[in-house]
Amino acid sequence: MHWVCLKFCELSNMQLYQLLKLRVDVFVVEQNCPYPELDDKDHQEDVYHLLGYQADKLVACARLLAPGISYAQVSLGRIAIAKTHRQYGLGKLLLSTALQQCEQYWPQQDIQIGAQVYLINFYTHFGFKRHSADYLEDDIEHLDMLLSK
Repeated sequence: MHWVCLKFCELSNMQLYQLLKLRVDVFVVEQNCPYPELDDKDHQEDVYHLLGYQADKLVACARLLAPGISYAQVSLGRIAIAKTHRQYGLGKLLLSTALQQCEQYWPQQDIQIGAQVYLINFYTHFGFKRHSADYLEDDIEHLDMLLSK
């Protein structure tokens, strides 16, 4: 895997296209969930896009957000793996890399996420703890989870 972590203004046209395509493929098409993918957070000053490539194909991504953009804490979102690349441990590698990047940009800061309920055990493995009751977001059960530093 080859990882790059870039601000919106640093993304090439092709990287932006690949990023949006992967996110739409996973969150809109696979999950059959029409929702506002373009939410005006991607281009904000303290937002980074972690891109994971195998050869020249984007197969993993995550969005890293400074405190105050999605939550009071640092947050992660839009965490996605291409369907063709799941079941190989890439999710763990992606989240581990995203957490390392967050530590680089915002040292010793708590991290909050809005996780899909079915992934609670995955995030718990990394130290995240339930931080809310379950709630529906775009007709998918979610909960907030917090990683305390």
